[in-house]
Amino acid sequence: MRYNKSARLDTSGVRDARRSGGGKLGGRSGVALGGGGIGIAGVVIYLLVTLLTGNGSSSSAVTNVLGQLGQGGNSSTADNSEIAKECRTGADANAHLECAVVADIDSIQEFWQGELPKHGAHYTDIPTVWFTGSVNTGCGAADTGAGPFYCPADKQVYIDLSFYNDLKTQFGAQGGLFVDAYVLGHEYGHHVQDLLGIESNVKPGVTGPNSGSVRLELQADCFAGLWAKHATTTKDPDGQVLISSITADDVNRALDTAARIGDDYIQTHLGNGHVNTKQFTHGTSAQRRKWFSTGYRTGDFSACDTFGATDLG
Repeated sequence: MRYNKSARLDTSGVRDARRSGGGKLGGRSGVALGGGGIGIAGVVIYLLVTLLTGNGSSSSAVTNVLGQLGQGGNSSTADNSEIAKECRTGADANAHLECAVVADIDSIQEFWQGELPKHGAHYTDIPTVWFTGSVNTGCGAADTGAGPFYCPADKQVYIDLSFYNDLKTQFGAQGGLFVDAYVLGHEYGHHVQDLLGIESNVKPGVTGPNSGSVRLELQADCFAGLWAKHATTTKDPDGQVLISSITADDVNRALDTAARIGDDYIQTHLGNGHVNTKQFTHGTSAQRRKWFSTGYRTGDFSACDTFGATDLG
């Protein structure tokens, strides 16, 4: 995946609330990359929340439990000055992880601004909050272990950028720029579901292979694939294309990641080694691969109707 070096980046979609206050950005060679899912510590929280509430997919449930474990920084202290100075063009996105994330957010939101009105809804831009260690959210206090998530209470996406490295070192994913973008595409997919009223219609606390929770997560994967299909057509504020290329290898890396964040994979490799379908909240590895592929292959919003599907794969 490469960004158009001449494209202009808009950093208003980021709120940098990292405790370090930003600082000089890391070059590509100094930053390992990864993407999507939950961190190792987050697996413990995932299992705990599933046992206590039966709703491991709920951002509010996860963060409420995390809120009992400790408080962190507040996203209201965000300082974008360093990001705004360093992340100006697509060339910066090709050189720095943080700038690549800025470009991803710009692209994802520009796509949905044009797509959602076709389906009778207005897309509202929301920021992604970057934090280190822990952060206060409208859904409670969260820490790095929760992995990236969308909070419907305050309508913001949250991510500790170290997660991209964790996904490679702890889950064994191949990682890459497109994988990083897939992670964000999934979280912004939840925002789309929120705007459409889909998320509020899912009954909390219900798990299992055909539960609303699983269908919600698989649809978010499909929405990520839908964005990816059109990513190279998204434009900056000046009308220049943001993303110049996405390769077959990029897509294969995203599918590799999807396979490592399925319920069955997590239970087998990071849980007790046994698969319990009654506790499924996100879908199997095969299903997550299938629905991302569906969005990417078809480029069709209607193809992402996981709630109407009789066979999730």
